[in-house]
Amino acid sequence: MAKLGGIKEVGGSANSVEIDSLARFAVDEHNKKENALLEFGKVVNTKEQVVAGTMYYITLEAKDGTQKKVYEAKVWVKPWMNFKELQEFKLIGDAPAEPCA
Repeated sequence: MAKLGGIKEVGGSANSVEIDSLARFAVDEHNKKENALLEFGKVVNTKEQVVAGTMYYITLEAKDGTQKKVYEAKVWVKPWMNFKELQEFKLIGDAPAEPCA
């Protein structure tokens, strides 16, 4: 059971479809607000906080043109109200280089 107000890691593939959907939502909302053209890549890490609903802290990769970058999105969800809102979206840095095969 999640502790009210505590932030915890979202383990492994738990809710991965839901988290991917929230990450895509965050990128889409950021693109609309900033007139940007980021392209979602993948979720790197997720934390959640139980508040009046759930606050998700999603670290994700997205392409900005040809550059892969890492962003942190904060998405507030209240499923019983069909409410979802991007609270914050910020650049963290460049994505790590892919290992050569």
